[in-house]
Amino acid sequence: MSTSAAPQASPQPAPGAARVRGRLDAVGYGICFLGIVRRELLRFVNQKERFFSALVRPLVWLFIFAAGFRNTLGLSITPPYETYVLYEVYVVPGLATMIQLFNGMQSSLSMVYDREVGSMRVLLTSPYPRWSLLFAKLAAGVVVSVIQAYVFLAIASFFETDIPWRGYLLALPAFLAAGLMLGAIGLFLSSLVRQLENFASVMNFVIFPMFFASSALYPLWRVNESSATLYWICQANPFTHAVELVRFALYGAFDPLAGAVVVGTGLAFFALAVVAYDPGRGLLARRGGPPGEGA
Repeated sequence: MSTSAAPQASPQPAPGAARVRGRLDAVGYGICFLGIVRRELLRFVNQKERFFSALVRPLVWLFIFAAGFRNTLGLSITPPYETYVLYEVYVVPGLATMIQLFNGMQSSLSMVYDREVGSMRVLLTSPYPRWSLLFAKLAAGVVVSVIQAYVFLAIASFFETDIPWRGYLLALPAFLAAGLMLGAIGLFLSSLVRQLENFASVMNFVIFPMFFASSALYPLWRVNESSATLYWICQANPFTHAVELVRFALYGAFDPLAGAVVVGTGLAFFALAVVAYDPGRGLLARRGGPPGEGA
């Protein structure tokens, strides 16, 4: 006499599997994002020398170089200025944006370290998509750079920089957009570097040309009078448009060209960084990926 086979029990999910899948929702993304931002802020708070060193460069330019050139490099009436301005008034927006430029590169330097032996080495192997991890790292660096820029503006306000009070509020979106663009450029550059020792040379070939070949220290019409080639190089420099976006915003105006260039360049370099950090098709894949991660 045949007996019917006992029904087989359906496989049960592993304990905690549902909870793991549940973390990959909006709440999970928020927790991951805030965790990365909080870590970057704690690093910034605990490394006070990093804060002071970020202020030394622009303050030296403002209080030494600008004072020396005050009577020789004044600026005639050009937008967004409605009257003749002294040289130190002109350079303040560029120096504030310079803080974001250096911070974006420094944040990228920390990304090289974190990717090799730090926390990002673990996070990049997590189930969260890499674009969200990279954006969180980028946003954390922007928050730090905006804080530093506003501290510099607060110090500069004691030296008759003629920035209207509402300009400080209106400039916040411009600082955020400029910080995201510069941070995205640095994030992409960090994908090109395998060792920390090589990053210093990359910074020298990027930071100083971007800063000096821009409108941060002198108006471009003066550059055009001496060299048309250098003028067009400055126009093609995305840092020039970041400076002009901040400059116009501080005086309650908006430069559409600068805004379009900053937003477009930021999106383009962030997309390149996401592709470069993709272990299957990016630059890290061709180099074998971060240590401990399969291609």
